[in-house]
Amino acid sequence: MDYFHKYETNPFTELAWNIPDQKRGSLLVLGGNAQSFQNVIKTAETLEKNFPIENLKVALPERLKNTLPPLDNLIFLPATDTGSFAESDTLNETIRTFDFNLFTGDFSKNNITARAITKICEITEKPTLLTRDTTDLVSSTNPERILMNENLCFFTSIASLKKLLQSVYYPKVILLSQPLVQIAETLHKFTLSYPVSIITFHAGQILIAKNGNVSAVPIEKTAYSPITLLMGDAAAKIAAFNLYNPNNFEKATVAALF
Repeated sequence: MDYFHKYETNPFTELAWNIPDQKRGSLLVLGGNAQSFQNVIKTAETLEKNFPIENLKVALPERLKNTLPPLDNLIFLPATDTGSFAESDTLNETIRTFDFNLFTGDFSKNNITARAITKICEITEKPTLLTRDTTDLVSSTNPERILMNENLCFFTSIASLKKLLQSVYYPKVILLSQPLVQIAETLHKFTLSYPVSIITFHAGQILIAKNGNVSAVPIEKTAYSPITLLMGDAAAKIAAFNLYNPNNFEKATVAALF
């Protein structure tokens, strides 16, 4: 298994030197709905406190416009009647504006929002990290086309990853009961079939897969637990490290986790 790499310590410490002293780059944090938007705000706060990003914005459904104070870093985009994101040219153009896009989930389960997010995933030409229930949302549509977009990375649970593979009738099945080596082999083959990237957690290991290569970082060596891994801080750091280290996904993601 020459495609499978295990890291007990951070072998890419030099990437920390790539974090600039002055603010640089642009990053959009998008997510939430009228009933749940705390996670998108918290993730953006983590980025603002820890990384010098020149243009950091938070995109929310416009139904929240009268709920939140008019801060400079907030962008309000067209929404459905229930207060989630709707399909619009404004949404599509906003995504194209930033160097990196981070989708924090909590989009609410409805067909209109599912189509809107899926369409973005099809057309985005910028690195885009999809977290939490975003994977479930796009799996409810026909995600075959978005899986051909090399700019996408799914940061998700094994359960949600299983749904994604099933939605495209992938011949390999992922189960929670499978050993680590078997999961790594499936990720290896899946990311050879599709150019997207995958970050998931199984058997005490955070797994990072791209272009057939699979890396494993023991969660006990990081600041996270199986419960906190998908809450937002890890995604924020992964997004920032990849913003400052473009086209270097594996190294940037491993370094961010450590």
